[in-house]
Amino acid sequence: MLENNRELLRDVQGSIEKLDGRKRRFSAQIQIPYSSKQVWQVLTDYEAFPEVFPNLKNIRRLEHPTGNLRLEHTMLKRFMGLDFKACMVLDVEEIGSNEIREHLVEGDFKEFSSCWRLTPISTLLEHGGVNLAYELIVCPKNIYPVALVEYMLSQDVPTNLLAISQRVKALSSIKNSQTS
Repeated sequence: MLENNRELLRDVQGSIEKLDGRKRRFSAQIQIPYSSKQVWQVLTDYEAFPEVFPNLKNIRRLEHPTGNLRLEHTMLKRFMGLDFKACMVLDVEEIGSNEIREHLVEGDFKEFSSCWRLTPISTLLEHGGVNLAYELIVCPKNIYPVALVEYMLSQDVPTNLLAISQRVKALSSIKNSQTS
């Protein structure tokens, strides 16, 4: 579903910051011309993530000891003719209806934590929109070259934000055609 178009990726603003040692912070944001509610529905439809994110091959809910949300992610990325696979178990916390925090429980990274944040924006557009910001702090295990992880995530983070925007647009189009 994701359009492979560099022109569209220009709508995503992003940066990489080197932290202590092998740790990196990836930040990105995109303005989406749909409501916070529509974007939130896509962000919290966890079972549909493999349809949204190009490198996420599987996701499943796991039992959490306190009843909260715990997800297992399996990612697969093809790079230079090789397949790179990463598995993680993440605890997910939804804060209100505008922030989602994920924290690594176990997996193929030393550290992995992320935050999705929605901020309504008022623009000249008839329906306004939302700014979707994403921040990821990651530290790969020593078996993974930092430069490789940095390169792959610098490609994947903007692509994932664009994928969310396109998913919201597609679902909105489907909903509009059903109500017409």
